[in-house]
Amino acid sequence: MAPTNQPIQEEGEHDGEEGFIEEGDIYAEVEEGDEPMEEDDDLPDGVDGPEGEIVWEDNSIQAFSGHKEPVYAVAVHPTAPLAVSGGGDDLGYIWDITNGETLVKLTGHTDSVTATAFSSDGEMVSTGGMDGKVRVWRRVGKDNYNVWEFLTELQGPDEVMWLRWHPKGSVLLAGSNDSTVWLWQLPSGNTMQVFAGHTGPVQCGEFTPDGKRIVTACGDNSLIYWDPRSPTPIFKLTAQNGRFDLGGITSLAVNPASSIVVVGGQEGGVRVVSLSRGEVISALGGHAEGQSVEAIAFVNIVAVADGSSAAAGAAGAGTVVTGATDGKVCIWDLNTNRLRTTLEHQDAVTSLLVHPTKPHLIVSSSADNSLRTWDARAGTLLREHKGHQELINGAALGRDGEFVVSAGDDGACLVFGTE
Repeated sequence: MAPTNQPIQEEGEHDGEEGFIEEGDIYAEVEEGDEPMEEDDDLPDGVDGPEGEIVWEDNSIQAFSGHKEPVYAVAVHPTAPLAVSGGGDDLGYIWDITNGETLVKLTGHTDSVTATAFSSDGEMVSTGGMDGKVRVWRRVGKDNYNVWEFLTELQGPDEVMWLRWHPKGSVLLAGSNDSTVWLWQLPSGNTMQVFAGHTGPVQCGEFTPDGKRIVTACGDNSLIYWDPRSPTPIFKLTAQNGRFDLGGITSLAVNPASSIVVVGGQEGGVRVVSLSRGEVISALGGHAEGQSVEAIAFVNIVAVADGSSAAAGAAGAGTVVTGATDGKVCIWDLNTNRLRTTLEHQDAVTSLLVHPTKPHLIVSSSADNSLRTWDARAGTLLREHKGHQELINGAALGRDGEFVVSAGDDGACLVFGTE
């Protein structure tokens, strides 16, 4: 049963609306002195400054330092300048990316918060943790996004691996380390489906962009294509299928037309699978053997950016980008199955993002403590984003791609101008 709603009031709210907060939910203000150090153009990244002090290059434009442990997940609101982050301190935060100030402290988890996500309409936000809990909040009122109330706690998974909202509706999908996938209807919190077909941790999953199907993949090397209305798979591929042994699947992405899925493996392999035929149609081999493919994204290097998200979602997008622990970002032409170009970080690639209105631009994050913005058409580096002192676990784009927000193992979230 869903707990009683608990409206949460932003600290310092002056718009006259009443808010309620439990005593245990009171949070401390971000202390001065936690902001990243100012950029020093005269010293390279991480070298000794005066009297042996380490000086870190920092070209971020804003920072959030509310977390006191590594930040594992970050997501950005679809329209408002807000981010939600989750970390090893068992907490989530909704915060303003323009000034770095906390709006709401999201409590209730008893272990690390490893997944965060806003609903497609921006009215709800969810957090998932290693404690198996999925907690959901919703916006209070229509004037702004400053006040959120606790809505419900969803239970079922053993440990939440990832969260995805339906691209058009109030439906939430979660993958678990216990081999199950859960589907809930919000705001009721009713369980719509429990998908059981994997035998290991469900490492990744997505709704197809058209919202009609679900694709999930597992460390046991299985890929399953689901109809949300049925617990029976449409098809399932395993290591026993021809050309599909990847040593375990670690990442996937579905093309804008919802017709193919590209999956990445633990041993560096990449496979392109037809969703209509349920079979492998090509194998891509650009990453080093034994290096896990951690991120995949579709880009569109053909469409002319027209200032709308429609450009990025053009059905003709035939280019996919893969990032792996070998530090390589490989750009593939799926029409010819050829490698167009290879981009490089100094350490593992942890996430890949595609600009929503300029679909030829990609942002990569890495364990080398940096993010980089690339033009996929020519494979050129447009901008390097620095400021983290440890590896970056993930990132998200906001404000129509204007900003990129990162989540670091150093406990910081940083905001950068994308271009």
